[in-house]
Amino acid sequence: MATDDVAQLADSLAKTGVEDGELSYKGQGRKLDDAQSVEEMVKEIQDFEGLQALRLEGNTVGVEAAQAIAKALETKSALMRCYWSDMFTGRLRSEIPPSLNSLGDALMLAGARLTVLDLSDNAFGPDGVKGIENLLKSSTCYTLQELRLNNCGMGIGGGKILAASLIYNHKKSSAVGSPLSLKVFVAGRNRLENDGATALAQAFKLMGSMEEVHMPQNGINHAGVTALAEAMQHNPGLRILNLNDNTFTEKGAMAMAQALKHLRSIQVINFGDCLVRPEGAKAIAVSVSEGLPILKELNLSYGEITEDAALVVAQAVKDKDQLEKLDLNGNCIGEDGCRALKVAMEAMNMSELLGSLSEDEGEPEDDDDEEDEDDDEEEDDDEDDVDEEEVEEEEEEEEEEESTGNKFSTPQSTPRPPEVSSFLSFPSPDKLLKLGPTRALLIEQQVAKKSPVTLKHTCNPMQRSSSSLVCKHFFFRAQVDVSDATKTAEAFLKIASVYKEDNTEVRNAVLDSIDGLLRKAFTSSSFQGYSFVSSLLVLLGLIKSEDKVKPVIVVPGHLQALEHVVRQDYFPKESVAVLEAFMSRNNKTLESCGNAKNNLQSTLQRVRSQS
Repeated sequence: MATDDVAQLADSLAKTGVEDGELSYKGQGRKLDDAQSVEEMVKEIQDFEGLQALRLEGNTVGVEAAQAIAKALETKSALMRCYWSDMFTGRLRSEIPPSLNSLGDALMLAGARLTVLDLSDNAFGPDGVKGIENLLKSSTCYTLQELRLNNCGMGIGGGKILAASLIYNHKKSSAVGSPLSLKVFVAGRNRLENDGATALAQAFKLMGSMEEVHMPQNGINHAGVTALAEAMQHNPGLRILNLNDNTFTEKGAMAMAQALKHLRSIQVINFGDCLVRPEGAKAIAVSVSEGLPILKELNLSYGEITEDAALVVAQAVKDKDQLEKLDLNGNCIGEDGCRALKVAMEAMNMSELLGSLSEDEGEPEDDDDEEDEDDDEEEDDDEDDVDEEEVEEEEEEEEEEESTGNKFSTPQSTPRPPEVSSFLSFPSPDKLLKLGPTRALLIEQQVAKKSPVTLKHTCNPMQRSSSSLVCKHFFFRAQVDVSDATKTAEAFLKIASVYKEDNTEVRNAVLDSIDGLLRKAFTSSSFQGYSFVSSLLVLLGLIKSEDKVKPVIVVPGHLQALEHVVRQDYFPKESVAVLEAFMSRNNKTLESCGNAKNNLQSTLQRVRSQS
């Protein structure tokens, strides 16, 4: 071969990037308007034996050019991967569907079996989706594993067409024994909104094979998020879930938290800028703490998360030995809260995994709580109506249980003396002593007693029993972990309020009662210890809560009893550092407890140094 020919071949290979069955024209910026402009490319495609991948991204292809390329692809049955993103820059939208139709028809004629189709960054809108509709429904895509349509402007209409195509494909491919098993789906910045997301959720649920789902910036709110959450439960192999910059609110976050309980393979959760808010963050934290053994990254940034919720999230990742990053930036944690969060992470030897907090927005103003959620008022009214129905139905259920001995009712316990309720309502040393040696058990039973109307509990419809509108969590209050932690913290403070250092009988009664209550709580598998600490700090007035919880009037007995508790073996050592951080602050609520506060601080420092 002549030297010039060798040089020309080398130059051609360098330009096209031939590699392992791949022919690449990536990023060459070619303006391909007509058949003449692609003559060289067409010849290279035709001459390429065993073509498996074709990269056309970063060029601009017109209708005639696309038809010429398509002609060359009609014999390429081995083609599996089409990287065709950003290849219609400067083209009229009306040019794109016929170009895609030509290319798709060629692939079907060739009998290709695609595994990757990437058409990202092509602003083709719903009409562009119609241009690939036949291709997606054909046997050429029965083997599709990756579908990337990021930033295509599909809109609701395009999302529905896409979903219907995938569902059709799954039906037809299942009929021949090889059901569509899509693994990677990317469709960020497409304005899918609720209806588009809900339609796609149907496809995801049907396939059950998803490993990565990326749908950021799509204007999806809680209704669409809930549909996606339900679908994700049917995809146990899911590893990455990216819904960044959609609007969850608490409703969507609760639904997604429920879904996470089914996703033990998940490694990356990106719910940043999703407005999960404090209660949503806490619900997600519960799911994280109870499962997700190989979690690597958790992003809850820019979600209006407050200090107490951020600390709950931090505690939830303490046993995640594969965790690489926790992102809580841009929330409403506050300067003191950021310090406490860093202390908590440091206490768990995970400080280097906490992302920057440089854009924290500070503690929310009091009037922030008055702002409406993105859910409209009508939906809130509907929710209130449901709450009333729940209470009414539960009352009927309770009456039925009493009259029929319903097998699902809780076992009838021996009547508790009225002094228990009286003590918890208006604590006094005498009332505590009158409860006798079984006081700890009596108080525990009273705390666990179901009380459906004391707290407003919003749950996902998926958590409701099939026979009733009432959430099953109302029937068995002890199963609601966060609520249990709050009630336990309230009971602890009421018992501790009657502590008397100079009265041995009362002191021992207080400490025995507290030990009995907390040991039982902390050793229960369903009890969330970090929620207890968070609730305790809220009730002591050391951190704010979105729920407008009224803090107690702090007395020395609260801190003296707490000093005893942190020394006990049942109290989690990782919570000691969190308490120490808050006790070291200058807080007016603790000014009246000078000596008790100092003693507690010393004990916390000593316990932490020994752990």
